[in-house]
Amino acid sequence: MQQGSAAGRRIQELRELIRYHDHRYYVLDDPEISDPAYDGLFSELQELESQYPELTTPDSPTQRVGGTPSPEFASVTHRMPMLSLNNGFSSVDVQSFDRRVCDALRVSVVDYSVEPKFDGLAINLRYEAGIFVQGATRGDGSEGEDVSRNLRTLRSVPLRLRGQAPSSLEVRGEVLMYKQDFLELNRRQIVNGERSFANPRNAAAGSLRQLNPLITAARPLRFMAYGVGEVAGAELLPTHAELLDWLKALGIPVTAQRQVVSGATGLLLAYKRFEAERNSLPYEIDGVVYKVNRIDWQERLGFIARAPRFALAHKFPAEEAITEVLGIDIQVGRTGAITPVARLRPVTVGGVTVTNATLHNEEEMRRKDIHIGDFVTVRRAGDVIPEVVQVLLDKRRSDVRPYIFPTVCPECGSDVAKPVGESIARCSGGLICPAQLRQSLVHFASRRAMNIDGLGEKIVDQLIGAGAVGTPADLYYLKHSEISALQRFGEKSAENLLYSINASKRTTLPRLIFALGIRNVGESTARDIARHFGTLDDIMNATVEQLLEVKDVGPVVAASVSQFFGEHRNREVLERIRAGGVVWEEGAPLLPHGDPLVTGKTFVLTGSLQSLSRNAARHMIEELGGVVTGSVSARSDYLVAGSAAGSKLDKAQALGIRVLTESELLAMLGRQVEGKK
Repeated sequence: MQQGSAAGRRIQELRELIRYHDHRYYVLDDPEISDPAYDGLFSELQELESQYPELTTPDSPTQRVGGTPSPEFASVTHRMPMLSLNNGFSSVDVQSFDRRVCDALRVSVVDYSVEPKFDGLAINLRYEAGIFVQGATRGDGSEGEDVSRNLRTLRSVPLRLRGQAPSSLEVRGEVLMYKQDFLELNRRQIVNGERSFANPRNAAAGSLRQLNPLITAARPLRFMAYGVGEVAGAELLPTHAELLDWLKALGIPVTAQRQVVSGATGLLLAYKRFEAERNSLPYEIDGVVYKVNRIDWQERLGFIARAPRFALAHKFPAEEAITEVLGIDIQVGRTGAITPVARLRPVTVGGVTVTNATLHNEEEMRRKDIHIGDFVTVRRAGDVIPEVVQVLLDKRRSDVRPYIFPTVCPECGSDVAKPVGESIARCSGGLICPAQLRQSLVHFASRRAMNIDGLGEKIVDQLIGAGAVGTPADLYYLKHSEISALQRFGEKSAENLLYSINASKRTTLPRLIFALGIRNVGESTARDIARHFGTLDDIMNATVEQLLEVKDVGPVVAASVSQFFGEHRNREVLERIRAGGVVWEEGAPLLPHGDPLVTGKTFVLTGSLQSLSRNAARHMIEELGGVVTGSVSARSDYLVAGSAAGSKLDKAQALGIRVLTESELLAMLGRQVEGKK
């Protein structure tokens, strides 16, 4: 009896904890614990209630499905309950599930429909005569929230079904957010100074349960169906797989990642496939759902208090864990991005030992209030570097220390600056920062920059490894002996590379500006800046205000250029480039052969050109002051149409834009070209 009394106290404690976390998760969309931690509490309660059935009460969370509806939305009573699923965590759980199903049906083998377990918000869509009339959240399974107005803003929710729709149809599924859309939403939230979301599920739930549908409409939400509730006016389909095909034919989204397998062996093989493909899917999944495929067998198996007997959710291993922040280091990326990284007390997450986790940037680190010595929740997804999800403030000790973000680059000592409109701080060292050196050299030598033929990534790596090159300027001081000493280099190959380096010394100012790798400055912008100022010195000494006078240069580009040339060590590298023999024409008009038919005009290229590549055509047009864009609009002046021209030609003709053949373009440019460039 004493043991039962202890069990009763623990059962009561677990029920209160689960109710509290249900409210945080389902109503406030602000969970305090991870899904695996919640599952652990729920499983413990189920186990205790199975040992002491006399202690089970009707209001226990095990007898319910989820949270209670929010009072801010009208309530909807589900005509058929929206139940949850029992969970399995191991192959033994799956084998036991299959055995129970086979025993209950008195058969030896059962076919199952296998689908991903979406990590979203469960929704019921109601259609009358094929017209969408109402949408509701699952709520507590019996009663949910009316979110019809918000659901109408989702393009993936059809307002009218296709084909022969039943007189009444309830579609069950989940509202979710794709991974890439979630990252972009959080980026916008942070830029706008608003709260970012912990994960796509919370982002989807928070977005759908907005009182203002305009906010929901601005969020990238999607709907994915997995079953039905009440159906009237349609024949019962024999299998769940056919049911999903029918929903798809009606215009309702269903996952393409679904299949039918036989027995426990088939289930476990499908699970392994989903686990392997999990990170390549566009949306988050936290497991796999198994359902007996035959509908009549589903009806025979029936339900228990909160879940169907014919289905099981096989959850993936926990990808979150709690650990301690031992320190915070700074990593400098290849583009100069300054990223704080937490050094962690080693912890196993998803079967892998984790010792580091990204903190993304200074703003995110401050928002999460991360201190050295804090206990934090860490999340890992596949091979992606783990991240710190949140600080466990209730575990914070008095001896934790805030981290002071650096103002100079730890790699090169250059100033750290945060570009206008960005949340990521960057090293301004550019040409002299060791962390950025490899990318700087590869870009500097590329064909559209200094065009050093033969200087690829592998040779760059060797030059850096040998200590022969520390900045792009060092390329112009390389000796034959330094190059020939590289792996797989002989006399002739060393001579060829030296020849290419020497040939690159005669260049143009736009190419040089582009080669410097200034952030946000591409070929077109480099050309505009060179055309506007005429000399390198004038560009280097230009103020932000003067840079803003350049065509198509805005505050972000102007700040990037000003910061780059404001770093004295970048100027020193440029002086060494000049001293190394690199020359370019300055002061003279950049386009001596400009033609009024081309200069300032906008061209679009489409189809296959015969005598030159699109790239060569683009360069020829740009040399004469023209602009090449990728799409046809009313502002386009010419469309150059090669063979197999498609929709762009149709659009240009509809807009009355002049269409040029390849020979007409060449005549306009005054060039005769033989062979592809």
